[in-house]
Amino acid sequence: MPRIRGSASAEIGAPVEEIWAVVEDVLTAPDWQGNLVAMSALERDAEGRPGLVEATNDLRVRHITTQVRFRYEPPMRLSWTQERGDLKSLTGSWDLEDLGDGQTRATYSLDADPGRVLGMLVRGPAEAAILAGLVNARPDELKLRIENA
Repeated sequence: MPRIRGSASAEIGAPVEEIWAVVEDVLTAPDWQGNLVAMSALERDAEGRPGLVEATNDLRVRHITTQVRFRYEPPMRLSWTQERGDLKSLTGSWDLEDLGDGQTRATYSLDADPGRVLGMLVRGPAEAAILAGLVNARPDELKLRIENA
């Protein structure tokens, strides 16, 4: 079965703290991340941030729903792991690197196993389109969000 796996980066003309503020605000991600239809907090952590979130993504072949647990490591890393959902497994992260002079490199990584049934739908051209929308586009979407804020 195919895995949806990859990472992509972009250099953004903003300090890491400004970018972290957007990245850690996970519930507003559907406003700027393509394919992400909805996010809602199921649990909050001790600091009031969404800890367990239900997310709905449009994979073009169908909508999928996952419940992911977030781990916050401000201001450099946000990671998540699926606890339940339509995929067999899912992990991902945002890693921010301070390049100095108000510049930051943002790297988005994703590793998803769609499982046997969904995996049959995400082969060939659909697999490439899903990878482009779920991984390759994310850093540029973040850059656009920062620059248009």
